[in-house]
Amino acid sequence: MVILKKDFFKRNPKLVAIELLGKILVRKIDEKVLEGMIVETEAYFGQEDPASRAYYGKKNYNKEMWEEPGKIFIYNVHNNWMFNIVAHENGKVGAVLIRAVHPLKGIEEMMRNRGVGDIRNLTNGPGKLARAFKIGKSFNGKFLSPQTSIYIEDRGIKLTFKSSHRIGVRKDLKEKLRFFVVNDEFVSR
Repeated sequence: MVILKKDFFKRNPKLVAIELLGKILVRKIDEKVLEGMIVETEAYFGQEDPASRAYYGKKNYNKEMWEEPGKIFIYNVHNNWMFNIVAHENGKVGAVLIRAVHPLKGIEEMMRNRGVGDIRNLTNGPGKLARAFKIGKSFNGKFLSPQTSIYIEDRGIKLTFKSSHRIGVRKDLKEKLRFFVVNDEFVSR
């Protein structure tokens, strides 16, 4: 088990999004530990990407995308928090949205956090994932690390994945930038 460091995220967001598949999202809440295997991601770039929060330039609500890779970037869509990790090469802009995880540990706590009893509907979308893991605006701008109670582990899991266009965007790049694990029941679509 290796905790991902900042250097992992100092690369092209597409590569980071692909390589996050199979990694374990860990969230500690008091004495409780929640874990989920990342099974769906989307890569976002800077002003050249019409679906990106960075498209209209650096603003107060998106400034984290310009900051150091490995930081958490949280924003709200339809009353749901979106959990992103800043990822880009030096001098560039970007982030990776974590769209879904396969719950592994702390499932009962995740269900309480979400107010649901159906495990299949627990973390199969970015808003559901954020609620289940209690990830909100307070994490915005913080680094992924055990000290901030949210981090990602590499346990050496390699999975087969596919790609598609990103979900819910009006204008997309030609390149497919959504990545998901094949045949995992927690992929959002």
